[in-house]
Amino acid sequence: MTNEPPKGLKANLRNTYLSIDNGWFEDSNKPTIFKKLLFGLTFFHAIIQERRKFGPLGWNIPYEFNDTDYRISMRQLQMFLNDYDETQWEAIKYLAGQCNYGGRVTDDHDRTTLTTLLQDYFAPEILDDAYRFKGTDEYYAPGEGDLQSYIDHCYSLPVHDDPQVFGLHRNAEITFALNETGQLLSTVLSLQPATAAGGAKSPEEIADELAADMLAKVPEAFDVEAAAEKYPVLYEESMNTVFVQELVRFNGLINTLRSSLVQLRKAMKGLVVMSADLEQVFKSLTDGKVPALWAGVAYPSLKPLGSWVVDLIARLKFLQTWLDEGPPACYWISGFFFTQSFLTGTLQNFARRQLIPIDMLTFDFQLMTDVHPTTPADDGCYIHGLFIEGCRWDASNTTLAESEPKVLFSAMPVIWLKVAESSTLSRETGFYQSPVYRTAERRGTLSTTGHSTNFVMEMFLPTTLPANHWVKRGVALLCALSD
Repeated sequence: MTNEPPKGLKANLRNTYLSIDNGWFEDSNKPTIFKKLLFGLTFFHAIIQERRKFGPLGWNIPYEFNDTDYRISMRQLQMFLNDYDETQWEAIKYLAGQCNYGGRVTDDHDRTTLTTLLQDYFAPEILDDAYRFKGTDEYYAPGEGDLQSYIDHCYSLPVHDDPQVFGLHRNAEITFALNETGQLLSTVLSLQPATAAGGAKSPEEIADELAADMLAKVPEAFDVEAAAEKYPVLYEESMNTVFVQELVRFNGLINTLRSSLVQLRKAMKGLVVMSADLEQVFKSLTDGKVPALWAGVAYPSLKPLGSWVVDLIARLKFLQTWLDEGPPACYWISGFFFTQSFLTGTLQNFARRQLIPIDMLTFDFQLMTDVHPTTPADDGCYIHGLFIEGCRWDASNTTLAESEPKVLFSAMPVIWLKVAESSTLSRETGFYQSPVYRTAERRGTLSTTGHSTNFVMEMFLPTTLPANHWVKRGVALLCALSD
């Protein structure tokens, strides 16, 4: 038996209040403050559960917040109000945000989102009857009353939840619909028959044509030895090492892809045994998905097979141009297999040239509006190819701005990664600390560094709105989209 939380804020709030014991509800020596803050806690509990439906915009990792977290927090809230004359705001926020609910959170950016959301519901302003939760006028903590009055208030709330009450842009509703549609179509695809109907091509014919097309388009592996001679290991140029390592990584993918396709075509003709790996490649080709055999040796990507092959060819072309013509003036950051090595190489070049320890250095960020550099940067490097989700870049005012309606992702301009000493930078206000991820999924397996393998770095982007506004919007930079 499992107990799934009800869908929708209205149902979530109603069910939570129906489970509260009336005797306990009235057992407080500060009933006005307690009932207001209890409603704030209940609303927060519903918000963080419902944000999961928006996918990575809501949470990088879909945590299973449950009634146990809520019940511990509500009892601690009553205890602190009963035992202290003054309301211990910092204590109750810390216990709920960092210990009870935050104890489940493993991603640093999710923890920031959680504590930022809690600020709206555990704040002195909630004690004012005129206070409305941010994002809408329809949600507020009602005045003091009995338990039934709070249940009646929950029944009066809207059936449909506006994304703005979660702190999200209205475009998040499109993201939610796309996520549900994708899950439905994936289920339907898994149920389709494996035989051809009428005069349609058989799955074997489809797979053979796709294999032949990919073998014709994907080039042979790079000559790493020749590349290492042209770009040798040099103390003053770490990017040579980064480049050769990229070729080695891509060669592993190319060799796996080409050999599996060649073997698959032979297996379909009966020349070799159809192994489990080849059968899985065959199934993926007919479904339009990237085979797990390839994904296991490839860079993170959420693209379907057709877009994935086009993206792979573009990455290989980027490296081939670098091999033939030298390092580019502006790097396509999305084209790297291991993006972090490129960033480390940039820092290392500066550190060795200026004789400064690399752990004392960091990046400063300058957005080059309407400019595509033709010569390399003197310090650091120019990059392009990033997208922003949750908002857009307003080039005319050089600041983050709200997304345009129905536009989920926006391309970012060229960014100058300027290397500077950490001690010389001050970014206390006027910036949003945006995480950069390799894919729109955002989450990834934790590496030995303690960071997700999907996480690249954090960029400080100028903003005229408070940074907390963009935290609740789920704003992040992405190296690659999912289509």
